[in-house]
Amino acid sequence: MRVLITGMSGFAGTALADFLLRETRWLLTGASSSASGERINARVQWWQVDLHDADATRRLIRYERPDIIFHLAAQASVPKSWDAPWDTFETNVHGTLNLFEAVIKAHTTPRIIVVGSNEVYGAPASPADIPFTESHPLHPNNPYGVSKVAQETLAMQYRYSHGLDVVVVRPSNHIGPGQKPIYVISDFAHQIAEIEAGKHEPVMKVGNLAAQRDFTDVRDTVEAYYRVARFADSGRIYNVCSGVPRSIDEVFKLLLEQSKVHIDVQTDPTKFRIVDTPVSYGDNSLLKQEVGWQPRVPLQTTITDTLNYWRQRVSMDTPA
Repeated sequence: MRVLITGMSGFAGTALADFLLRETRWLLTGASSSASGERINARVQWWQVDLHDADATRRLIRYERPDIIFHLAAQASVPKSWDAPWDTFETNVHGTLNLFEAVIKAHTTPRIIVVGSNEVYGAPASPADIPFTESHPLHPNNPYGVSKVAQETLAMQYRYSHGLDVVVVRPSNHIGPGQKPIYVISDFAHQIAEIEAGKHEPVMKVGNLAAQRDFTDVRDTVEAYYRVARFADSGRIYNVCSGVPRSIDEVFKLLLEQSKVHIDVQTDPTKFRIVDTPVSYGDNSLLKQEVGWQPRVPLQTTITDTLNYWRQRVSMDTPA
């Protein structure tokens, strides 16, 4: 089986590659615009490709002719989407369009897993709206969410108009070792590791800790992508989530409990979102029923592994 992972050098892409190398005998091709990655295994090769470039994307698909495409390449930061809304839309929609067109022009028929986001749901209008099911109306409240609605709508249009074998997943907030510190839990862990190492004063800057989110370990998330690729019917849409709402404050306290030093906490207004969602969590029943997925990694394990990852990085003076 030949597999293409767009964005394989990213957080989820790296975790997915690790999972597939461990659990399958598949041959992997990683595509990334910013880095060519490392040849970590004889079954891995890399293309440095910007999906904005239609010709380069066509060459990639025509040459590799993958059986499965995991389309993870994206601008995935909500705060960044407020700063650069058009760049976010351009990356997440135009790149997907070029990928679909490349598949059509190569006369190949891969299964394409399009990685969307639970941000397409926006904020619940009432407690009766949550947990979000896949049939819930889409009301994104930030530019990133809008780009993901457009992306998955495009995916379904290409399924109906061109017969592409497309499945969409809507992951919740996936966390774990290896995530950049522009995301809240990794940011907390990074700050704690630097304070423990004496690189910063023992004060942490935090934003809105009251917000409740659905946190899933990235290793569980990528297993869901694999199972969807193997077992889902074409045209389906799945939430990938724990189904459990947890306040950011709850997760933050789990991190603080593992800190080796006392840390003072200060609220930083710059870390608040322009528009925030008080609570968001999903229903994962469909994913469980149709592909047999279950989240396995306890939150405490995820938190410990993330903090230890940053302790190691900080001790090696590796840039974040």
